[in-house]
Amino acid sequence: MLSAKSAEIVRATLPVVRHHGPEITTQFYSDLFAGHPELLDLFNLGNQANGDQQRALAAAVVAFAEYLVGERQADFTPIAERVAHKHVSLGVQPAQYTIVGRYLLGAVAKVLGDAVTDEVRAAWDEVYWLCACHLIAAEAQLYQRGEVESTSPWRDWRVAKRVAEAEDTVSFTLVPDDGGPVPAFRPGQYVSVAVTLPDGRRQPRQYSLSQGPGRGSLRITVRRVRGADGAPDGRVSNHLCDRVAADDILQVGPVAGDVVLDQGDDPVVLVSAGIGVTPMAGMLDHIGRTQPFREVVAVHADRSPERHALHDDVAHAGAQLRSFEQLSWYEQGATGDARPGLLNVDEIPLPENALVYLCGPLPFMASVRAGLRRRGVPAERIFTEVFGAGMLTGDG
Repeated sequence: MLSAKSAEIVRATLPVVRHHGPEITTQFYSDLFAGHPELLDLFNLGNQANGDQQRALAAAVVAFAEYLVGERQADFTPIAERVAHKHVSLGVQPAQYTIVGRYLLGAVAKVLGDAVTDEVRAAWDEVYWLCACHLIAAEAQLYQRGEVESTSPWRDWRVAKRVAEAEDTVSFTLVPDDGGPVPAFRPGQYVSVAVTLPDGRRQPRQYSLSQGPGRGSLRITVRRVRGADGAPDGRVSNHLCDRVAADDILQVGPVAGDVVLDQGDDPVVLVSAGIGVTPMAGMLDHIGRTQPFREVVAVHADRSPERHALHDDVAHAGAQLRSFEQLSWYEQGATGDARPGLLNVDEIPLPENALVYLCGPLPFMASVRAGLRRRGVPAERIFTEVFGAGMLTGDG
């Protein structure tokens, strides 16, 4: 709980912090990396360049402050869980919170100037440490649950197989290079993969596991990111697609992720776009092998059939089920049973009491979620996996 005095100050200063949030977090990252360049290895520099990371951090800090002072109706817990899982996947350490706190409060003072009195600084310091302690405890539980040594979370994994899945998309099947056990995981989770780029910079990225557990390996499916509208190509995705071959070694972090397949027997609707198909393929693979009587609808949207990754994997897993329906929308080249154009939410079959999982670009998920809510699907039965630094908010 925030102290009464701090709550009053935070409530009064929240509007100005909210307004200047991205400016504060941009200053924060600039100062942080100048003082601790080694932390660049923890952050997606692409998200830094386009501002996504700054906006996400600002939104999270403001959301937590709103929660503490009673101005946020939505529960903050899902945001905290998502952040904790991301941190564990990257091997974030408790001591790093002290560094972050110092630079974040320093950025607030730089941006807001004389408005940051000693009392204001103390109040927002209290906000930060309440959030930090919450995350540190959650991350410690995740490390313990995954039987991961938090001080050395990264392991070497060997590429056992590389498969071209679709245009610009490659799957890598990974096995522990030390011959040790493959960690248990739940369908829908992801791992961080860290590579050393030609310029010597180490960069991590998160990739969903595109097959279910119990296969003695992990599989990730990577789509090459091609720059558009002046944005650069994705450095890590291009490195993996161009340079990583069978028998190469990759550094892989702990399994993480809070958007996972419900283990009950309610019907499941999987809705994806682009490379958002990856967690859906992992979920369906698991259902096909363990719950053949569970009803599943798999819906996917893509630019063309040639870019539709894992289509055959989804169809194969679905063939193991008593009730399965697969629908595809393509902006170009739709033939046969495929639908042309953009996905139409009103055409998605919705079995009674279905659980719906969404993954794809943020605008796609926001639109589909709104359409599902309009059709009567309760918000608590819609689960969204967000790739990158963004957050999907609102009730749709």
